[in-house]
Amino acid sequence: MIDTLKPGQTYKLTQYEKLGGETGIRQLVKYFYEAMDNNTDVKTIRDMHAADLTEAEDKLFLFLSGWLGGPSLYIEKYGHPRLRARHLPFSIGIKERDQWLHCMDKALHKMNIEKAMHDELMQAFFNTADFMRNQTE
Repeated sequence: MIDTLKPGQTYKLTQYEKLGGETGIRQLVKYFYEAMDNNTDVKTIRDMHAADLTEAEDKLFLFLSGWLGGPSLYIEKYGHPRLRARHLPFSIGIKERDQWLHCMDKALHKMNIEKAMHDELMQAFFNTADFMRNQTE
């Protein structure tokens, strides 16, 4: 990613790197789906997933890798994410958005990151999750 830094030049880490690269993103995804699997308050979104979460975990890892500034693994494997189109078969309103965000908040807390980064990521996740809504309330 960096060839050479010039004197006085600084390098800003990506969120992918700040979260620990591939290992960190895999851990975040694991925590996310554990939060979804172990909380009856998010049953609505859990029921939107297959009983075996392996494929969902893999796809979320691939997507987050690129979305957070790392390798574009999802695009390499599946093409453009087309997030909204891929989520249209599911009824997603405020309740479902908030359940998804709750799971991601729990996962980020387990990652033990600085509050500023947590807040920045949650805002970005909110924007994306809110864009997935296809139900008016």
